[in-house]
Amino acid sequence: MPENKPAPTGNAKHHDRMEDLQRLSAEAEAGGGAERREREHKAGKLTARERVDLLLDENSFEELDKFVRHRCVDFGMQEQRPAGDGFVTGFGRIDGRLVYVFAQDFTVFGGSLSETNALKICKIMDLAMRVGAPVIGLNDSGGARIQEGVASLAGYADIFLRNTLASGVIPQISAIMGPCALICGITPLASVLRRKISA
Repeated sequence: MPENKPAPTGNAKHHDRMEDLQRLSAEAEAGGGAERREREHKAGKLTARERVDLLLDENSFEELDKFVRHRCVDFGMQEQRPAGDGFVTGFGRIDGRLVYVFAQDFTVFGGSLSETNALKICKIMDLAMRVGAPVIGLNDSGGARIQEGVASLAGYADIFLRNTLASGVIPQISAIMGPCALICGITPLASVLRRKISA
């Protein structure tokens, strides 16, 4: 007769959960892995996280939705579901002032936009409009995630809607840090330029 193992105590359960969170956090921060990060460095580019760290005041960044994974199951995508899904989103401070920021991680699926990371961008745009803070996009992307088809393109529609709703309400700033086929960032930049030209 097999021996019954004692149920884990409250402390053991807590320890296991903390280990799981630390493992997920490390996975998200690894992005596409050391080899892809090194390739970016050799091309003279920084990673998404390095860019966010340079942009914001030291230790001010609070990441949101760090563990989000895409939901695509076509073309073998269910086998590749990295934590964070290739976008870093959150808020922090620049010279003490609150800003919301997103950065596309080219080491994960070429920084392509998925349905789930579009939701991450929409979330920080909604929060920024609620508190009246700027949104900064660090764009480095191959465009829409083609494996997701219309779901990825719908993500652009959701972002562009927020671009128009935020136009004239909060600053929207875009920096093009690498290739950008279809980028969620040209629209806010264009709206800022239009306002400056017409003023």
